[in-house]
Amino acid sequence: MSSAGELKGKVAIVTGGAQGIGRAIALTLARSGADVVVSDINLEKAQETAREIEALNVRSLAIKSNVADVNEAEQMVKETVDKLGRIDILVNNAGITRDNVLLRMKPEDWDQVMAINLRGTFLCTRTALKFMFRQRSGRIVNIASITGLMGNAGQANYSASKAGIIGFTKATAREYANRGITVNAVAPGFIDTAMTQAIPEKEREMLIKQIPLERLGTADDVASAVYFLVSDLSSYITGQVINVNGGMYM
Repeated sequence: MSSAGELKGKVAIVTGGAQGIGRAIALTLARSGADVVVSDINLEKAQETAREIEALNVRSLAIKSNVADVNEAEQMVKETVDKLGRIDILVNNAGITRDNVLLRMKPEDWDQVMAINLRGTFLCTRTALKFMFRQRSGRIVNIASITGLMGNAGQANYSASKAGIIGFTKATAREYANRGITVNAVAPGFIDTAMTQAIPEKEREMLIKQIPLERLGTADDVASAVYFLVSDLSSYITGQVINVNGGMYM
C-alpha cells in the first residue's frame, strides 16, 4: 500500500525490526522514502535488514538495544537523532512470548514479558516524545495484538501486556494531540510467522476456520496498516486501534 516518496525526509525507528513483522514494517517505510533505524536485540540480523534498506537508496542504522533497559532505550533514540538528525516515526514492535497456563506460569516469565512488551513501549515512547514535542510533530504506532482485546488461553502475560499497550496508546494520544503528535495501535491477529508455522497442521486448520477471511495474515498486511498510520492519510486519526485479523475479532 505504501506510496513511493510519501515519507521522504522522515526518520523512523522500528524496534524489533530485524525480522518478521518488524522487518516488513521497516522495509515498507523505507520503500516509501523514510530513513529507517532497525533496533533489535540481535545486532547481526538488524544489520542484514539495514543493508536491505540501504539498497532502497535511503539511510539506515542498525542498533542493538534492549528496549526494557532505560539507558539502552534512551541511547537508541539519542543515536538516531545524532546520526540522522531527527525522529519523526516510532514503531514499538519489539515483543516476546513466554506462554503457559496461569497456574504454571513462573513470575519471571510474567515479569519478562511485561518488561519487553509494555515497559519497553513506555521507555521508547517517552524518549522519542522529548524530540517530537519540540518538533510539534510525530507519529507513534504501538504493535498490540488480538490477544489484548479477546484474551488467549495460555497467554495471560502476553494478553495483559498487549491490553496495557492499548490503554497506554489512548492515554498518550490524549496527552500529546495538541503538539501535532498522533499515537495509534495496530492489533494483528494470527500472522504467518515462524511462531504460527510451528503449530501442528491440524491445529492450524482449526485456527484458520475461525477466521472469516479463511487465511492467516502476512507480515505485509500488518506493515500496510502501520504505513497508513504514519502517513498523511491518517492525519486526523489518533488514539485508535486498527485490527488486522481477517475478521476473527470484530
